[in-house]
Amino acid sequence: MTQTTDFLAPARLGRLALPNHLVMAPLTRNRAEADGTPTPLMAAQYAQRASAGLIIAEGSTPNPVGQTYPDISAIHTDRHVTGWRQVTDAVRAAGGRMFLQLQHGGRVSHPATTGLTPVAPSPIPLPETIFTHGGHRPSAVPREMTADDIRATVADFAAAARRAVEAGFEGVEVHSANGMLLHQFLAGNTNRRTDAYGGSVERRVRFAAEVTEAVADAIGADRVGIRFSPGATVNGIREDDTDTLYPALVARLKDLGLAYLHLVYADPAAGWYRRIRADWPGPLIGNPVLPDLTTAAVTRASRRMLAAGADLVALGRPFLANPDLVTRLRLGAPLNAVRDRYLMYVGGADGYTDYPTLDAQPSAPSSDSIVALDGARVA
Repeated sequence: MTQTTDFLAPARLGRLALPNHLVMAPLTRNRAEADGTPTPLMAAQYAQRASAGLIIAEGSTPNPVGQTYPDISAIHTDRHVTGWRQVTDAVRAAGGRMFLQLQHGGRVSHPATTGLTPVAPSPIPLPETIFTHGGHRPSAVPREMTADDIRATVADFAAAARRAVEAGFEGVEVHSANGMLLHQFLAGNTNRRTDAYGGSVERRVRFAAEVTEAVADAIGADRVGIRFSPGATVNGIREDDTDTLYPALVARLKDLGLAYLHLVYADPAAGWYRRIRADWPGPLIGNPVLPDLTTAAVTRASRRMLAAGADLVALGRPFLANPDLVTRLRLGAPLNAVRDRYLMYVGGADGYTDYPTLDAQPSAPSSDSIVALDGARVA
């Protein structure tokens, strides 16, 4: 991709022509049906934000045991395909393009939600409570995955990718970040295995690599991205070897010809960022940390991200509260504030599809800021 700091200029991502360099990051919002089927409300929400250069739809589980929280979307049945098809049709009709993130929660799950014992690289529970329909509960001790479990899970990711393409997505993003299953295999504090998937860095990256390779084989590498969060500590993750872990994973993946690498908490000043950018030959999406969520801050961070070698810029909370974010940034207009954090995950239109656009609110907006939020489910 041609280097530029103009994030509103047209861009390309492989075979996709994008109207701008802005990506709507995957945002878990708990608006699916109980079985993981996307809803018409979800179609409306994504269609509102179709002016993004690319939308990466929220993490969707490739099998039942991978579900994290209640009302999370999924992509492992025909009904899920039909539900997602109404979303991609709505976005395409509005001029947009979508990838789907494939997310397996591993130990970030609970029998009260799935009816199943969570699985993980090692039987080490999440060191915090987890939200279920019955409220927050102590985490469950996961079952250590066997070799057969690993093979089956790799196959489930590949099958989910094929279903995503059937559902109308341009491609998929493999979620290997934020303490989910693939990240649990990467991190030494959650992976205590002594077999071919644990111990050395080369062994700990094997599962993430095999999942990504299988997905690429299933739908074509140019339809597949992968997401990392180097150094992140969400969901009880601790990396003691970030500086060697990710170069090893990049080395395993860089010749596949993937659509992109997506870095969360991307800091251009960080050594790991500069090393990954230097080693990764393909497109890179940077999801920057925003010091404050105003028009000026989003503009500065986006330009800085592109100047540091990112090809596209992923934004989460700005898109959450601003369906017309691209227009607001182009005009230098103030941004909507993110409303009550409670509304993010409770279902319904409140705090989801009811954020106003510039042409639906007074000409003198009352706020140019977005409240800062804790937690990792909206990045």
